[in-house]
Amino acid sequence: MSRSNKLAVLWTSADKDVAEKMVYMYTYNAAKQEWWDEVVFIIWGPSSKLLSEDDDLQAYLKKMQDVGIKLYACKACADMYGVSEKLESLEIEVKYMGQDLTEYLKTDYKVITF
Repeated sequence: MSRSNKLAVLWTSADKDVAEKMVYMYTYNAAKQEWWDEVVFIIWGPSSKLLSEDDDLQAYLKKMQDVGIKLYACKACADMYGVSEKLESLEIEVKYMGQDLTEYLKTDYKVITF
């Protein structure tokens, strides 16, 4: 039996403490320590607004990029908060994510949500 070795992290929380002390820490280490072959990080909902306003979270996100984590943000949500351009300036791919998330769920990705 083959095991899935791809992870999609769905971050929706606007809680900075949760972001720093769980979501970011696990996601970063999952890629850096090579616990997974591929790590995708999806910014969705209130997390997009928090990220757009927080320099600490933005700096940490750069570390995630440096270890090869693919970064995406939901365009519908980012547009609702008026932060699409800000997220794009952070080198995050902003696009409609509903279909992509559905594919992650239907295929061989493990999906974890915070």
